[in-house]
Amino acid sequence: MLQSIYAATTRNAENPLAVMQRFELKYVLNKAQAEALRRAMEGRMVPDQFGRTTIASLYYDTPDHRLIRASMEKPDFKEKLRLRSYGPASEGSPVFLELKRKSQSTVYKRRVQTTVGAAAAFLRGDPEALDDNQISRELSFFRDSYQALVPSCMILYDRTAYVELDGELRLTIDENPRYRTWDLDLTRPAVGTPLLGQDCSILELKVQGAVPLWLSRAMSRAGIYKTSFSKYGEAYRRELAGRSMPKVS
Repeated sequence: MLQSIYAATTRNAENPLAVMQRFELKYVLNKAQAEALRRAMEGRMVPDQFGRTTIASLYYDTPDHRLIRASMEKPDFKEKLRLRSYGPASEGSPVFLELKRKSQSTVYKRRVQTTVGAAAAFLRGDPEALDDNQISRELSFFRDSYQALVPSCMILYDRTAYVELDGELRLTIDENPRYRTWDLDLTRPAVGTPLLGQDCSILELKVQGAVPLWLSRAMSRAGIYKTSFSKYGEAYRRELAGRSMPKVS
């Protein structure tokens, strides 16, 4: 059975291996909706110990973008591979190589802590780039299954994560989501092309069960409704679709 671990713990360099299973629900917010949500959260949720963090995720794909094309067809099962940093990355700072799988609304993540250089060596096929463990073997199987995986797209945003004072609810608000398909290196400045309109943000709920009633009511009053939004998918639609084969077989 997969062990449930909340995302906040996986940012800790003392926890280099992590397995997560949870439901993720996404919403696109305008400025007024974000402000209404924060008011509703007062006294119930607080920012986690990391505060506001710039997150950069480098997505790997085949040269014809097979992974993201398959994902955008909305199958029951889909998977992605990314290298993620929390804050500015350097050659030796900890980053996380993550295999993200989604079945219906349930998200499963397998990730290992590594470095930018070691991750690049791993993707080139170096058998000693990662420590030998169950998750690295799963990553190796994924890499070998798709073979020529290359850096495809960088997704960046400024995230504030909130935790419930008396519960297990966790949510994040991602501001200034942006992307780039050039300079695909986590050690480079966190700049990119905006993914959404001005003052829009992305809300993600990370839950193990039902959404609390107080939050459900607050979101309904503010007109916040679940949507299907993929940051990488939107970047692909804007930037990369014309360079790819038209359909996944």
